[in-house]
Amino acid sequence: MNDMDFPTPDVDIESVTPAELKGRIDASEDVTLLDARMESDYNEWKINGGTVESINVPYFNFLDEEVDDDILAQIPDDREVTVLCAKGGASEFVAGSLKERGYDVNHLEDGMNGWARIYEAVEVERYDGSGTLYQYQRPSSGCLGYLIVDGDEAAVIDPLRAFTDRYLEDAAERRSASPASQSQQDAKGLDVELKYAIDTHVHADHISGVRTLAEKGVEGIIPATAVDRGVTYDDEVTRAEDGDEFQVGDATIETVYTPGHTSGMTSYLIDGELLATGDGLFVESVARPDLEEGDEGAEDAAKQLYESLQDRVLTLPDDTLIGGAHFSDSAAPADDGTYTARIGQLTEDMAALTMEKAEFVELILSDMPPRPPNYEDIIATNLGQRDVDDEEAFELELGPNNCAASQESLAGD
Repeated sequence: MNDMDFPTPDVDIESVTPAELKGRIDASEDVTLLDARMESDYNEWKINGGTVESINVPYFNFLDEEVDDDILAQIPDDREVTVLCAKGGASEFVAGSLKERGYDVNHLEDGMNGWARIYEAVEVERYDGSGTLYQYQRPSSGCLGYLIVDGDEAAVIDPLRAFTDRYLEDAAERRSASPASQSQQDAKGLDVELKYAIDTHVHADHISGVRTLAEKGVEGIIPATAVDRGVTYDDEVTRAEDGDEFQVGDATIETVYTPGHTSGMTSYLIDGELLATGDGLFVESVARPDLEEGDEGAEDAAKQLYESLQDRVLTLPDDTLIGGAHFSDSAAPADDGTYTARIGQLTEDMAALTMEKAEFVELILSDMPPRPPNYEDIIATNLGQRDVDDEEAFELELGPNNCAASQESLAGD
């Protein structure tokens, strides 16, 4: 049954936009969610938060005129409940059924698809290099990207195809807000040229925006080492070799080869201040090593990851900021709201970063989470070996990222 099959409720149901729900969660308000998707979908991917109570009751329990009392007993009747589903049709139907029974309910507009469209830009206030650095955050999947702006130029690192127009708008549209207020607002409207779109590696959890931005005149950049995996469009973009530098105004982006998560995994050091590590190192964990060669190649990749971390990343000054391409529910944001941390803090908090190689490899191979949904199709798309339209691309990447070695935080262990 799809969303078009659900009858319109006989009662008026208020809707809550994804942005409104996100604002309530960010404000630490108590939020009760009734997720009407199937249990398997719910267990794979749901909305979390410190003040969020989430209940899963699939929509089919409400299709009969008489709803089982045991089902109704699971739903709080002493507070407001927000019903959600995949796209918004089932949740409106379920909310109507509950409202007719006296419940205080509303429903999430556009469901989890709408939730996946939330994309925020937060200034990295501790960045002390040239220009201004923003971190893009997609709460539905934990995807992170970076926008460095200096003078009249900008570059985006790890862009998502779903937000191609957003990057161009953020770089090109003039904003009326004064410079003093920019750190508290969205990065939109910086009135600069988007010069580069840069990928750290062949992603397995989302569709890259480098090719779509390149089609619009932005210089696309991919790691030269990623081409060996079978990239079909390398003649349309620039290949970044270890040590290559790219200039954005007075800010320099330096290419740092850091294989392990993938054979082509590459980090980018932004003006000596923040290392955009892709999926090599996160603020709460390290990369999983099995998405390219599977279980058979995971041990060798883990050893390579260890060497990259020890020789290329942790040798940078302790006050260098680390910013990964993802964050998980177990990650804690810094005071400025970004998922960034200094190398010195990470080595102090994350025992995995000070282990011997054998112990490190054993740890990260011991408890890897399920692989990202549709990861093989996503990889093929990002290699250019599979063509999908925008709608299919968006659907492919819905769900958790699962690119870290553990679903639990390794920081503070």
